[in-house]
Amino acid sequence: MAVLLAVVVIWRLRRRTEARSRFDEKLTVVIVLALGVLLAPTAVGEGILNVLGQLAGSVTQASR
Repeated sequence: MAVLLAVVVIWRLRRRTEARSRFDEKLTVVIVLALGVLLAPTAVGEGILNVLGQLAGSVTQASR
């Protein structure tokens, strides 16, 4: 299910911005949130969280 949602998200984001309606943008946000909920408890989700945490820590230290 997560792979299918990821494909749908990529397909929807490839469209031109001008061609999107408000409803279309809201639907994309809902799909991305559903994908996040599906990925969060998995090993892939935890790996992404760790990478983003390290990146945020690096940016914070670099700004000091």
